[in-house]
Amino acid sequence: MTKEKDIILLNVSGVDKPGLTALLTGILAQYNVNILDIGQAVIHEDLGLGILFEVSEKAESSPILKDLLFKAYELGLNIKFTPIPRDRYQEWVSHQGKERYIITLLSRKLKADQLAQVTKIISDQDLNIDIISRLSGRIPLDANNGHTKNVVEFSVRGTPKDEEKLKKEFFEISKVAGVDIAFQVDNIFRRNRRLVCFDMDSTLIQAEVIDELARKAGVYDEVSAITEAAMRGELDFKESFAKRVSLLKGLDEKVMKEIAEKLPLTEGAERLFKTLNKYGYRTAILSGGFNYFGHYLKNKLGIDYVFANELEIIDGKLTGNYVGEVVDGAKKAELLKLLAFKEGIHLDQVIAVGDGSNDLPMIQLAGLGIAFHAKPKVKASAKHSISEIGLDAILYLLGFRDREINI
Repeated sequence: MTKEKDIILLNVSGVDKPGLTALLTGILAQYNVNILDIGQAVIHEDLGLGILFEVSEKAESSPILKDLLFKAYELGLNIKFTPIPRDRYQEWVSHQGKERYIITLLSRKLKADQLAQVTKIISDQDLNIDIISRLSGRIPLDANNGHTKNVVEFSVRGTPKDEEKLKKEFFEISKVAGVDIAFQVDNIFRRNRRLVCFDMDSTLIQAEVIDELARKAGVYDEVSAITEAAMRGELDFKESFAKRVSLLKGLDEKVMKEIAEKLPLTEGAERLFKTLNKYGYRTAILSGGFNYFGHYLKNKLGIDYVFANELEIIDGKLTGNYVGEVVDGAKKAELLKLLAFKEGIHLDQVIAVGDGSNDLPMIQLAGLGIAFHAKPKVKASAKHSISEIGLDAILYLLGFRDREINI
């Protein structure tokens, strides 16, 4: 009768040192074992190593375990062996076809209660956590919490019992717990986004340009009230746009340059575009604002496309009219589709980012739609939202780690 091969799970813990894994796997190599699974993590110089291996039918387990125990003693490591029944291993193999998801937690300072709430929901949905990774860099103890980032990614496996309930519970936690939670299907599109489309005002910049123009024209209160109502979805965008532009009649065009040079970039914008440009992503501004300011940002940040509204200027003065078709919510979605076609990519490879109700059509169309520091109505309607940290949070949703960004 043929001897059944032993399957053994080796767990090793202790202070990490260079060469530990090489020494332990070197012993396994001497006995010609088959490696069925392996994983390693190091937290604060503390090693956690797991190796699942199958012993050859011509070999015995005892000498292998003895040699591993002796080497672990020499190295000052803790070591544990667990025999794995073959039927249990086969059951584990059968689970590999299950769906996978990525859950990303983004905050200034990660709290235990945030993790506890999120992991309970994961458990309640019968999902299994395979990997937990820290994407952000290490945080100094004396760091200013106003500028820190603490981002953790969970890779989970299984089929949620109620996906809509899961998303709703994550949304409710994010409203009160100081953490953004993104839930994405882990598929080829998630790992291959290629085009990122941005709203401009209150997204790329911390200002509404038309309000700044209105200050110079002395009509700020009137224009601001219309702007806020339009962003809340209480007014038709085209109608509100025409009303606001008409109030700028007579303003000197030189004012536009003054405003452009003082536009406050959103936290993380420069870091985001530097990284996107480095790794070959295409970027676009799709804005209900104005071309002049979009092109200023295009040159400053290295953006590929700009689509926005054109103010009519005659003899160096704004006429109170605009030129061409208004870029409203529907137009943004149309432009996003055209750009995806031009770039030869699937809509699931597109990211759309905005804060206002007129951004919702493109946010809902894109494979990864993000409401960024958005109005409540927009945040509730978007697939994902970022409210706790800066614009470079998008990089973490793409799976980037700080060590890949800060180079």
